Amino acid sequence: MARPVTLCTLQWGDLPLETVCEKAKAFGYDGLELGLPNHLDVRRTDQAYYDGIKELLAKYDLQLYCISIHLISQAVCDTIDQRHKAVLPDCIWGDGEPEGVRQRAAEYMVQTAHAAKALGIDTVAGFTGSPIWHWLYSFPPVTDQMIEDGYADFAHRFIPIMDEYQKLGIRYGLEVHPTEIAFDTYSARKALDALNNHPAFGFNYDPSHMGYQGVDYVDFIYQFSDRIFHVHMKDVYWSDTPKQIGVFGGHSTFGDSRRFWNFRSMGRGRICFEEIIRALNDIGYQGPLSVEWEDSAMDREHGARESCQFVKQVDFQPSGHAFDAFFDKQ
Repeated sequence: MARPVTLCTLQWGDLPLETVCEKAKAFGYDGLELGLPNHLDVRRTDQAYYDGIKELLAKYDLQLYCISIHLISQAVCDTIDQRHKAVLPDCIWGDGEPEGVRQRAAEYMVQTAHAAKALGIDTVAGFTGSPIWHWLYSFPPVTDQMIEDGYADFAHRFIPIMDEYQKLGIRYGLEVHPTEIAFDTYSARKALDALNNHPAFGFNYDPSHMGYQGVDYVDFIYQFSDRIFHVHMKDVYWSDTPKQIGVFGGHSTFGDSRRFWNFRSMGRGRICFEEIIRALNDIGYQGPLSVEWEDSAMDREHGARESCQFVKQVDFQPSGHAFDAFFDKQ
């Protein structure tokens, strides 16, 4: 049986959830990854509310496997500034005092785990933020101790959250991504070490954020085979030749043709999804393949539809036997 293909609703936050359900079903998706805060209010504690969400998805024959908390969880470890005000709900931003924002974001993460439990799912995906990302490639040089202190701060904030997740039987998948505490294989290992390999903490695998950096995104699957809790299917293009705007993206917006890299609709970038599927088969991943669609140059409905078709075409289940197992007739 093929893995379910789901649509992440973060990029559809301007539409009511029922409208997104209608569109996702028409596009061919098997389910949704609900994006916060627009499509779910995790502050609600009444089971009837969550039963209503499940009934709405069932109305369109859609399954739910994961909640996406990227926008809020970014604030847990970040240095807070006006950028966060633009993406955080008022209940998290409050008066904007940085430590208060971080603490409210952490509390919201725990509320999200309770919401996942009420919805009958076991996975939440998101970010962590980072107290040390702004020191990347910096001058004057950063000391090793400054980096270690940053990981210690991450652990101080995230271990209590992960303890609550573990109590509830919920897993948290960090999307390895520039601006997070983990943005490549090396830093992902440091993040796990900082949390003493906490069993509730793993990864929301997304190859698009590694490919243009020059990170081996297929090897990442093998390195963390027991920590791939969820999978985002997202493509990215990067140039074979130098561009005016390099790998750091300059101070440009996504979609600018002068950039070295840009996200693209599935199958139109440079990620080798064939190798990803084979690696996921090797590690026994049977969870959803969730399309997080981002392509500044394409109509999103066109992109969401073609991406669903692409994923269903590229996915396949592993064989139960070697192809030459039946050559010997003895």
